[in-house]
Amino acid sequence: MASKPSAKSLAWPLFDALVDQSPFRTVNPWKADGTFAPDYATLRKLLAVPLLLGAESRSGVPALALDVWVAYELRRAGLDPDAVWPRAEAPRVVDRDVLAFIRSVPKNAGRDELLARLRKGAATGGVGAASANIAGKNYFKQVDVIMSSWQTGPELLISTKRMDSSFGKNAANRVEESYGDAKNLALRHPLAALGFMYSLRSTAYTEERRQFDWIVDLLTKLGREEDAYDACALVVPEWVGEPLIPDLEPPEPDDAVLDLFDVDIEDVDRESSADTATQLAALPEVTLRTDLVPEELSPARFFEVMLTIVLDNSNITRHEEARLRRSRAVG
Repeated sequence: MASKPSAKSLAWPLFDALVDQSPFRTVNPWKADGTFAPDYATLRKLLAVPLLLGAESRSGVPALALDVWVAYELRRAGLDPDAVWPRAEAPRVVDRDVLAFIRSVPKNAGRDELLARLRKGAATGGVGAASANIAGKNYFKQVDVIMSSWQTGPELLISTKRMDSSFGKNAANRVEESYGDAKNLALRHPLAALGFMYSLRSTAYTEERRQFDWIVDLLTKLGREEDAYDACALVVPEWVGEPLIPDLEPPEPDDAVLDLFDVDIEDVDRESSADTATQLAALPEVTLRTDLVPEELSPARFFEVMLTIVLDNSNITRHEEARLRRSRAVG
């Protein structure tokens, strides 16, 4: 009996296509005045994918859309594509030194088989996972977007949250939880750039204004704490209506369960999905309420702060491409 495609297995081809087709993918995001110019057009399309698929929060796809965009912006800035997770291709989380070793293996010695095994993501002893757990001072924490390697350890850690409904019940709780998560990570990785990006649907502003203002205030203060996040950002997407098709059932299994059954979350019955181009043409319209985002929480400032910390906390022989892109724009 064929496995039912997971929400993530349906979403990844769409995410990858949107990133690959972006006209800004190879455009230097740094401006002459030293500010960062995010590709909001691609973000709007990525945020529309969960709506097209009717994927609810528990599927992981709505939050994954934000992760994909953040990682995409870091690659646009010139950071090593293999060190930024999730990567632009499977395996999404794997040490770049492992990839370098496998790529050095001669083709006739099994290089392609090793790469295929990594891409499959199962039965690899935790190498080539779908998500990354990072050790904090007191407990391990799953971090959504990371730049790390075996040699350096984590240099950049970004947590993301997305809330599209039930704001009074859940939204503020997610921000409050982040205080403890930030301190847990900051105490173990004091030199890593630590960030938090929150996506809050515009209906929070129009329907629960008091809650919206409280969340914005919490995020602003969270980004000012010396032993918490270096920067916080807010994204406010807006669209009309509900998801286009019912949510996929049942809830997604976690990576540990998938490993037991040798099943990859990105490789389940892909033939059952519709043509990618047709799906992209049917993406619903999503806009961004940038007018509701204070400057201190703008994604542009967020990326500028995070990248500056990464470059300042590493020697000049590292991240040379990122340094070059910034200096070309400013110079």
